[in-house]
Amino acid sequence: MFDGFWDNVFRYPRYLVTIVLGLFLNTLEPLFPLLKRPVTLIAILGLFVGGFFFLTFTLRAMLGLNTIM
Repeated sequence: MFDGFWDNVFRYPRYLVTIVLGLFLNTLEPLFPLLKRPVTLIAILGLFVGGFFFLTFTLRAMLGLNTIM
């Protein structure tokens, strides 16, 4: 009745990684042609870095963590 049960259970992490990787690739694929020009590359990198810092500072303030300085 439970033949191959654990083999089936251990396939789920591989399935999860495949789904997440496919989601990221399909989301970022339209940006790849924009990365060929240096101006848009710098702008996109600036947006990602700025968004990361904005999210970091916002979460630190919301959670009441110590400030960096």
